[in-house]
Amino acid sequence: MAVKPIPEGMHTLTPHIVCAGAAEAIEFYKKAFNAVELFRFNDHAGMLIHACLQIGDSKIMMANECPAWGALGPNSLKGTPVTLHLYVEDAEKAYTQAVNAGATVKMPLADMFWGDRYGVVVDPFGHQWAIATHIRDVSMEEMQANASKAGA
Repeated sequence: MAVKPIPEGMHTLTPHIVCAGAAEAIEFYKKAFNAVELFRFNDHAGMLIHACLQIGDSKIMMANECPAWGALGPNSLKGTPVTLHLYVEDAEKAYTQAVNAGATVKMPLADMFWGDRYGVVVDPFGHQWAIATHIRDVSMEEMQANASKAGA
């Protein structure tokens, strides 16, 4: 059998995040987002150098930060320009679960002009997570009109 260029169960785009305390982050993601740990590799000193989690139907790879390799997490960088967008069946439930697990509210949940119930949290490791449930279909024309009304 030929080797598949994209491994079974993987998507063509997979986030790979870095953070200080990656092992602790895995435990947080299990509590906050019902993540399932698929595997992890530690180096000879016990530092987590690669792990893969599944959240919903998607995978996320991660590693512990390592300044010697130029791999720094958002807390070391004093923030992140990246938001991980998580679609869920019930935004209220998922958002509350993430906050109860220790995430910080950045943007409260609200119904958005593009048709999602949407809010943003920051995990204790500095990564931003947008949590959303699609609640209504909106045409591009309606979306643009709604955006103008909302001041976007």
